[in-house]
Amino acid sequence: MPAAGLLFSGFQDKGWMFSKVFGIAVTGFVTWFLVAVGFLPFTMPVCWIVSGVCMVVSFGLFVRNTKKGIDTFPAKNWKLVFWEEILFAAAFLIWTYLAGFHPEAYGTEKFMDYGFMEAMMRSDILPAKDLWYSEGYINYYYGGQYFAVFLTKLSGTHVEQTYNLMRTFVAALAFVLPFSLVYQMISDRLPEKSSGYHKMRTLAGISAGLAVCFAGNMHYVIYSKVLPLIYKLRGIDWDYSYWFPDSTRYIGFRPDVPDKTIHEFPCYSFVLGDLHAHVVNIMFVLLMLGMLYAWMQSLKRQENEKIISGYLVLGSFLLGMFRWTNFWDFIIYFVVMGGVILFSNIIRYSGKVKKVFVTTILQAVFMYAVSYIVILPFTLRFKSMVDGVALAKDHSLLYQLLILWGLPTILCLGLILSLLIEKKNLLAKRKWSLFLKAIRTPDLFAVIIALCAMGLVLIPEIVYVRDIYENGNARANTMFKLTYEAYIMFGIAMGYVIFRMISCTRKRITKGFYILGLLLLLSTLGFFVNSSNAWFGGWQTPSYYRGLYALGYLETDFPEDADAIYWLKENIQGSPVVLEANGDSYTGYGRVSASTGLPTVLGWYVHEWLWRKDTADLNQKASDIELIYTSADPTLVQELLEQYNVKYIFVGAQEREKYADRLQHNVIGQMGRVVYKSEQSDTYILEVS
Repeated sequence: MPAAGLLFSGFQDKGWMFSKVFGIAVTGFVTWFLVAVGFLPFTMPVCWIVSGVCMVVSFGLFVRNTKKGIDTFPAKNWKLVFWEEILFAAAFLIWTYLAGFHPEAYGTEKFMDYGFMEAMMRSDILPAKDLWYSEGYINYYYGGQYFAVFLTKLSGTHVEQTYNLMRTFVAALAFVLPFSLVYQMISDRLPEKSSGYHKMRTLAGISAGLAVCFAGNMHYVIYSKVLPLIYKLRGIDWDYSYWFPDSTRYIGFRPDVPDKTIHEFPCYSFVLGDLHAHVVNIMFVLLMLGMLYAWMQSLKRQENEKIISGYLVLGSFLLGMFRWTNFWDFIIYFVVMGGVILFSNIIRYSGKVKKVFVTTILQAVFMYAVSYIVILPFTLRFKSMVDGVALAKDHSLLYQLLILWGLPTILCLGLILSLLIEKKNLLAKRKWSLFLKAIRTPDLFAVIIALCAMGLVLIPEIVYVRDIYENGNARANTMFKLTYEAYIMFGIAMGYVIFRMISCTRKRITKGFYILGLLLLLSTLGFFVNSSNAWFGGWQTPSYYRGLYALGYLETDFPEDADAIYWLKENIQGSPVVLEANGDSYTGYGRVSASTGLPTVLGWYVHEWLWRKDTADLNQKASDIELIYTSADPTLVQELLEQYNVKYIFVGAQEREKYADRLQHNVIGQMGRVVYKSEQSDTYILEVS
């Protein structure tokens, strides 16, 4: 808080809520860095020691601030802090309650997310062994799952619970951080003595929190409510049954065309329960956006004349961290931060084009250099999964783009048009720097993030990043990652723009237009209700609550293997290789490695194909695994076990199903001794001698 209070000095709460994420980012990153370079092991005591050192440094900063008479705590606005904490707790409890009706880390890509966490929990080095490729280390953006594990080790808890707690923790921050940011933006825009000042900034903040955390898109409203009603009134059968993932799988699916895309958003992620890189990174992305607004505040007050400021350093550090937590966010927010810098420099150096250009370039070089250096322990080991950029061959239909992103685009364009009309005299004289200087800081910030969001929506219509999904899903990953961040920025911008325009315009038609926009935004909250009913069946009945235990699926979906998997979790230390049958992604294969974090020779094929891009190697491993389980030649089996350094062989339901009568129990039995035998099934675990 003493550091955040300096950076967020223009906020009424001094960045109270943002300081929490700032603290996690600093302590977690420093711990990771020291472990990644081999200086310290990744253990609970190390997490505590690093956090303790950070606490001492913060206390020293607090003493320094106090001596200088600098107030970095929101003592005068404790009521705001109190209600922010209440809002955080409410959002956290809502999502945690719902998670208890579907807590299993099974389905979609949860095996990967949970498995990463378990692998890091049992590892004292980073990156940890790849649970699905025992000969290598995790070659993915594992930073998001790392922070979940860091908090797990720091708190002395277990992944079985913290997998779900982390997703609900991030969801709560996705509500309260936009609230804090937009609350401050409206406070800066409206005169303090204006009518409805206190009410407007509170409602704007809540609207922004709802837009980012709980809202869906207009696809839900149109395809779940509007079109069925129109068809019913016309006496025509509506032959389409809405299912909440449809709002994230629309372009390419309805109508059905070869170009399949993905356009997810936070609420869908929070309901589904994946703990992917882009989900955990939401809290750090919001910290970045809050910091950028605080930076613009300081520049407007002319309190920060240095080219290299604390804001630039923090922003560059976060950009570097994004290379490891979610590389797409590094690219996106490098541009967003660059936009803030450019606009700010134009204002600061009015009319001095050369100085604007040189300063912006120097700051951009500094951003890139710092972001590159701080994350070197990751990038030196990481092998890129990208095969370049290509021009988009397929394009979205215009009406589909309007359905998904038309509402925020139109509302934000309304603000831009209003500013252009308001400052038309300066524009007519081509006084661009004076035009920007005349725009209030919150208005300019809203315009910047809105324009960035629009750009992110348009980019997949022009180019896409090439990867293994190019055949039939070429634009999917590009559109997914870009529009996800566009949704977050649009949510913040809408929360501000709607109440700014309602409060600051005198025209009834404009007020009516934005009141309608607010009603449409609120209508998209129906997605949260619809998806909750579909995914968390019975959530209205508290007695159905099942808790946050993420491995409960073992007893229901893998009852024959559950006890054996628990035995491995409780009795095996370190990361020895446990052989299990491999299989396709998004299936029950990999259940042993995912549940325990113990590496296996080969797990989910498509994921390793994406991470390694060496299908010949993967195919060879798949063939060798089959030989170990089915070969009648003990010598060959022993050679393969030695080649892959296999310590344990797991023979359970998936292995019996896949290899059936070809499974050579006698040969396997010659490889060592049985250390676990189920009393309820034929599942056993053999330790290789």
